Amino acid sequence: MKPIWIVDDDQSIRFVLEKALLRENLPTRSFTNPQDVLKALIDTPEQEGPQILVSDIRMPGGSGLELLEKVKEKLPGLPVIIMTAFSDLDSAVSAFQGGAFEYLPKPFDLPKAVELIHRAVEESQREEVAEERMNAAPEMLGQAPAMQDVFRAIGRLSQSQVTVLITGESGSGKELVARALHKHSPRSGGPFVAINTAAIPKDLLESELFGHERGAFTGAQTMRRGRFEQADGGTLFLDEIGDMPFDLQTRLLRVLSDGHFYRVGGHSAVRANVRVIAATHQNLEQRVKEGVFREDLFHRLNVIRLRLPALRERREDVPMLTRFFLQQSAKQLGVEPKRISEAALKLLGTFDFPGNVRQLENVCHWLTVMAPAQVIELKDLPPEVLSMTGTSVAAVSVAPELAAAPVAASTSASALPPPAQAEVAYVGSVVEPSAPLDAGSADPSPSSTQAWESGLQAEALALLEEGRTDVWDVLTRRFETRLIQTALSNTRGRRIEAAHKLGIGRNTITRKIQELNLE
Repeated sequence: MKPIWIVDDDQSIRFVLEKALLRENLPTRSFTNPQDVLKALIDTPEQEGPQILVSDIRMPGGSGLELLEKVKEKLPGLPVIIMTAFSDLDSAVSAFQGGAFEYLPKPFDLPKAVELIHRAVEESQREEVAEERMNAAPEMLGQAPAMQDVFRAIGRLSQSQVTVLITGESGSGKELVARALHKHSPRSGGPFVAINTAAIPKDLLESELFGHERGAFTGAQTMRRGRFEQADGGTLFLDEIGDMPFDLQTRLLRVLSDGHFYRVGGHSAVRANVRVIAATHQNLEQRVKEGVFREDLFHRLNVIRLRLPALRERREDVPMLTRFFLQQSAKQLGVEPKRISEAALKLLGTFDFPGNVRQLENVCHWLTVMAPAQVIELKDLPPEVLSMTGTSVAAVSVAPELAAAPVAASTSASALPPPAQAEVAYVGSVVEPSAPLDAGSADPSPSSTQAWESGLQAEALALLEEGRTDVWDVLTRRFETRLIQTALSNTRGRRIEAAHKLGIGRNTITRKIQELNLE
């Protein structure tokens, strides 16, 4: 394994970390200033470079933040842990904006520091494996058996120009398959033109497909070539063909039959040498029975049919796709790519993704923007994922050891101290009481659980009977206030440590403290 690079001008810090990591069989290399690190990065081959970098934030001859920025330019995927004293926390917040993996507040607890370094190493190694897989197969859409069948079909069709009908749910990647069929066909040198027949109004669709002559209708100031002409010599992809208006289906059938068509308002036949690939999420056989889709057109399109599986049918592809989309989102936004924990990946794998791959891509874009830290944890997943998988935000955010004292066995509203000792879990729009916040036991007894939930229920009922319309906000605010106060008391006011124990981000706890006026 590559070494952990330690950068600190304090010899005692370097010595302690070196010895602790040596006991864990983790190789190290130490530096006293950022300049030596940057020189070593230039002189050291990449395969012998650092596995992770642990750097102080203030050193003679350079800043850890400046070092972070320069290291990320050369090694964007390298996890960097910033060591900082409490007085430096404001400046260290910007380290996360620059892509730091985590804080290590000074003075630090050595076992916790080693644990953090282990976690960074695991993330680094996991990302290296994932990157190798993606680089080895950059065109792969998935590795599940269902997708392998699709790949085999694309391979068999690589030398063919036959019409193909792709079926599958919305968002499953039908256009990607169409592009792959074009790319690996004899027509790959020609254009690939795509049109969603369901997204264009009926009155405009005919002109979009076949073009129009000048003066054919109001606003037709010049002659316009349609998509068939634009795709001449290449491939035309007709998405959502099942929604095409019935009268246009007749014109499409004629083109598929002999390759000729007329522009709108035109009198001369136009010929286009086009391969047609169509796609739909509809059941075309049923549409034929209902009389809204021509049977002869269906048979003309249904020469070769490829069924694209839904994402829930190939769950083993979720981790690879997630990492790929996180990389893509980071590139689009110009930010550091985020990593995702195994627990979060496992939960994503249980989600059904009704929007399929497109929804997973949107989730990754959301996480790139909204997740507070560089490593996406379980609690950072969007509410719709947590709710549909039966997981609550609060339940995965609160550590049992930070719980408040047990609630007395009473069902009256007055038994609840202000603020209410309740864990309010966001599940869609439902408030769910979770396990009691009991400092004495990680597995509370049924009686204390019942008392805690009864107290929450009584408190909520009392507020509802008053006619209040802000019950959610009132109880949530009281819960968050008590929870943060308890965590800060436990850590003697150390915000970053409190946030870490609560399982929330540093920015989150700072924002909550301001919102709740806990300064």
